[in-house]
Amino acid sequence: MVTSHAVAVPRLVIAAPSSGSGKTTVATGLMAAFAGRGLAVSPHKAGPDYIDPGYHALATGRPGRNLDAYMCGPELVAPLFAHGSAGCDLAVVEGVMGLYDGAAGRGELASTAQVAKLLRAPVVLVVDASSQSRSVAALVHGFASFDPQVRLGGVILNKVGSDRHEAMLREALEEAGMPVLGVLRRAPQVSAPSRHLGLVPVAERRADAVASVAALAEQVRAGCDLEALLALARSAPPLDCAAWSPERAVASAAAPPAPAAAADAGPGGGRRPVVAVAGGAAFTFSYAEHAELLAAAGAEVVPFDPLADEDLPEGTSGLVVGGGFPEVYAPELAANEPLRKAVAGFAAAGGPVAAECAGLLYLARSLDGRPMCGVLDADAVMSQRLTLGYREAVAVSDSPLAAAGTRLRGHEFHRTVVEPGAGPAPAWGFTHPERRVEGFVHRGVHASYLHTHWAAEPSVAVRFTAAAAAHR
Repeated sequence: MVTSHAVAVPRLVIAAPSSGSGKTTVATGLMAAFAGRGLAVSPHKAGPDYIDPGYHALATGRPGRNLDAYMCGPELVAPLFAHGSAGCDLAVVEGVMGLYDGAAGRGELASTAQVAKLLRAPVVLVVDASSQSRSVAALVHGFASFDPQVRLGGVILNKVGSDRHEAMLREALEEAGMPVLGVLRRAPQVSAPSRHLGLVPVAERRADAVASVAALAEQVRAGCDLEALLALARSAPPLDCAAWSPERAVASAAAPPAPAAAADAGPGGGRRPVVAVAGGAAFTFSYAEHAELLAAAGAEVVPFDPLADEDLPEGTSGLVVGGGFPEVYAPELAANEPLRKAVAGFAAAGGPVAAECAGLLYLARSLDGRPMCGVLDADAVMSQRLTLGYREAVAVSDSPLAAAGTRLRGHEFHRTVVEPGAGPAPAWGFTHPERRVEGFVHRGVHASYLHTHWAAEPSVAVRFTAAAAAHR
């Protein structure tokens, strides 16, 4: 039995009235500015986004972690936060979309507002003031009063045009009784480049990203009242919860399948099974908790880069290929024929493979006409249509990742199309918001567009590690 205890990490939630207001600019700048003052800053992102946490990690030197009340359930938000922020002086949580926007048709579920309430954290509203003056007070008043349980502690004004513009905005907000905690002028030189799925990941522009984060920190230091923001963060009351633990999560998960017991019978018995995890610039999407759960389940997690490495890590007995941008690197991935053949051979031998989104494309026969691993009888192409949204899913076929009937919530986010969209043994059946089957289960392969968060169902990591041990 785990007893709860007070979590007293000072914390702020950075929100906005809508997407595009400057949340990432402010949140990343604040993280870097406070880290530059010697504080240990814990970075978090509300929602399923993978890209912003990369910039957060660069700003703080700590893993960027997601807090998603839809995929993990509201009950895990505070424990996951406590796990990530343990030992830190300050936590900064970047919101998602507008403050009150959540899962479609599900009320406040997965909204920034819900995360703020679950964390009992004060909210700082980032307002794009470029096309308004006194109206800003009405806007902020509406957000402050919409849900009395959300504590709006102040405003940071973004894209302010001039001293006169700033004076009008401050006067209006003073009348409304809302503190102005920062004013940022228009500064396009510090913005990060965007692409078809959002910002370009840090791994693809490391040097430029370092410079961008440094510029954001300087902009925030110059334009924000860091002392007032820190005081607001310290006003957050203690959270009464136990920090999430990958070891406890694994211990409480369903028992692994029987073949795991056979893993120690052969040569090399007793060694931890090696689970190779794709990384590098083409495969940047992952949740930190996945590797932690695999390690807690008994795996040795070894990263590799499909753009550079010509073979799987030595002793690989399980393979995880997560999300990213293989479409951007299709020529380089195609040119690395030795690794493509190694992946195909591992899959043909029945090795357990978990592939999400970009991993699905990499396992396909081709991507935009270029050869990929050929593990799946399917071809992928870029499209103009964005597929985006939360999904409720049930495993259709038994696989090393999930037993048939396992229910998970996940997220789709891609501009590619795979034909066919499902194999003879589909990976998932979606039950909401639409009904369809999707993905592929073939030998030891589980490949799908669906992104999942394994903290919601740690038996996934236990089952996959057991399959890797058995395959070894």
